[in-house]
Amino acid sequence: MLKYLSLFPAGTWVTFGGQITDEVAEQLMTIAYESGVNLFDTAEVYAGGRAEIILGNIIKKKCWRRSSLVITTKLYWGGKAETERGLSRKHIIEGLKGSLQRMQLEYVDVVFANRPDSNTPMEEIVRAMTYVINQGMAMYWGTSRWTAMEIMEAYSVARQFNLIPPVCEQAEYHLFQREKVEVQLPELYHKIGVGAMTWSPLACGIITGKYENGIPESSRASMKSYQWLKEKIVSEDGRKQQAKLKELNHIAEKLVCTLPQLAVAWCLRNEGVSSVLLGTSNPEQLTENLGAIQVLPKMTSHVVSEIDHILGNRPYSKKDYRS
Repeated sequence: MLKYLSLFPAGTWVTFGGQITDEVAEQLMTIAYESGVNLFDTAEVYAGGRAEIILGNIIKKKCWRRSSLVITTKLYWGGKAETERGLSRKHIIEGLKGSLQRMQLEYVDVVFANRPDSNTPMEEIVRAMTYVINQGMAMYWGTSRWTAMEIMEAYSVARQFNLIPPVCEQAEYHLFQREKVEVQLPELYHKIGVGAMTWSPLACGIITGKYENGIPESSRASMKSYQWLKEKIVSEDGRKQQAKLKELNHIAEKLVCTLPQLAVAWCLRNEGVSSVLLGTSNPEQLTENLGAIQVLPKMTSHVVSEIDHILGNRPYSKKDYRS
């Protein structure tokens, strides 16, 4: 799988259709596209569908060739009615049709199941995903926030009934969250070929260092819907993380880069990561994050070991125990 540095244009409902204007959204996408970013990810739930509308409008306005883009969306939370959410055959088909209409597209490259659905049999989910692919509404399907066991079940069902298995898992991955992407997903990749697309490389902004002296008024953690983030930052673990970030800053200074650039490059250096999704709210932030590409060659084994030593959270795989 090729390694892409990909923009997460509708990273959450606080960006497209929420925290930023349509004009800024267009500016961000233009900077990203002209910098070589070709993957744009959204979801039906972002800003109640508004994020998909903005994304589609920008693609149409800029006259970008559809074949030059990789567009992905996620299904689960579609509307308020019970029939408008989950991963039933009904919602997967109707939900994807709705997403395509909002984006003014004929197909998406990957449609993701945005979380597991214990109320829907796995066979029904896999059959519905196979159907939308066969109908030309999507090229591939993937999972998001699924466990390794759930992904393996989907693969087994696909093989049993000659259906199409998932190709990718969207997983949270950053300096403070490592187990799934570094241990569980590589095993799946080697067994069944499922790749990893990761999100939140800056841990919802925690790794930027902006919370070092409290919660700034305009930050995500200051928003009512992000009370959980505020609590996380001010907790004892949060304070320990801030102390580690101060140490990591010294490494960033030695590499002549910013802390966010170091964090994104650290995610990209993982061979099992095919792309890193970035959520940005202003052009300066986006340009800074894209600069992580220049830091990647500096991520030597010595630098990675230094980072591991500071973090003290490197997970151990079966391979480590055998060696």
